[in-house]
Amino acid sequence: MNYRQHRDAEEALDSFEAPEPTEEEEDGDLKRLCLQEDGRKLGWWKRLQPKVWALFEDPYSSKAARYIAFASLFFILISITTFCLETHEAFNEIINKTETTTQNNVTKTEIILEVETEPFLTYVEGMCVIWFTFEFFMRVLFCPDKMEFIKSSLNIIDFVAILPFYLEVGLSGLSSKAAKDVLGFLRVVRFVRILRIFKLTRHFVGLRVLGHTLRASTNEFLLLIIFLALGVLIFATMIYYAERIGAEPGDITGSAHTNFKNIPIGFWWAVVTMTTLGYGDMYPVTWSGMLVGALCALAGVLTIAMPVPVIVNNFGMYYSLAMAKQKLPKKKNKHIPRAPQPGSPNYCKPDMQSPHRSAPGDACPLAQEEIIEINRAGKRKE
Repeated sequence: MNYRQHRDAEEALDSFEAPEPTEEEEDGDLKRLCLQEDGRKLGWWKRLQPKVWALFEDPYSSKAARYIAFASLFFILISITTFCLETHEAFNEIINKTETTTQNNVTKTEIILEVETEPFLTYVEGMCVIWFTFEFFMRVLFCPDKMEFIKSSLNIIDFVAILPFYLEVGLSGLSSKAAKDVLGFLRVVRFVRILRIFKLTRHFVGLRVLGHTLRASTNEFLLLIIFLALGVLIFATMIYYAERIGAEPGDITGSAHTNFKNIPIGFWWAVVTMTTLGYGDMYPVTWSGMLVGALCALAGVLTIAMPVPVIVNNFGMYYSLAMAKQKLPKKKNKHIPRAPQPGSPNYCKPDMQSPHRSAPGDACPLAQEEIIEINRAGKRKE
């Protein structure tokens, strides 16, 4: 393993969170006592922010976080199902809509055919969008770093998937031509709702492993694309000229007997053949073309087989890291002693060896009163 792989593995290991949250050893006691380093109590926002953020961001932090994760997963699946059902003929009805237009003081009535989706699907999608909006708003409000939140691709997908619904609802009541054009564009870009499936990466470790694998295998994917592009260019040219060998003498273009009319058309055939897909919509008819097709298929198998083991090794490495992170033992909370009570020798006594010890003038008032009472008791005994 080289240094780059080691660094990527370290970053991946940090991203795969343990099933239970762990607190830092140095600040654990202070956090559990709701105190800062100077002994002052934390504000309500400082105490509430990490709890709510973990509630919506980390499904393994608590039972409530798991319930919210299940709710989010439920609404994601419902939204995707609704998106698919909206394209089915059984949920679309063709209606006649009468439209009146005035042009040059002449009023015309036209009947326009429109496709109307079942209203209950829109209501279901509206409920899902309300949940996604609430979840997005809470995550924006309680996130510790707003800039990192904005830069995240998953958060951008959340916003882009939510916004068209509100724009479509707002423009549905307008009758101007510009509003109708924008409404038609928003209906076309409904496909961004399918991007919500990427939100599942917050709940499933396997999807995060896949993301890290794709990121770590960028060079291998680029190498695969370059090999494939070179093969496509070479074999598309070869099949074009190989098919022209069997042309009839009276055929001037030499392509009346074949589908390979030019080299760009051969690009599609070369891609399908090298990936061993083989639709069968284009195929060679001459013996020379069949020979080129066999070489193309063989070269495609070898080209794809070379970078794949590296990608598989990366997936195995990140998967083992994720499983190891999940199986790490939980850090047990240290015993927290009870805070010193009034009358005890250590009550509000500054630690002289601590780097954050208070100044002589910052003595605790209760400690001063205790010292006075002790002195008075000593004088009485004397």
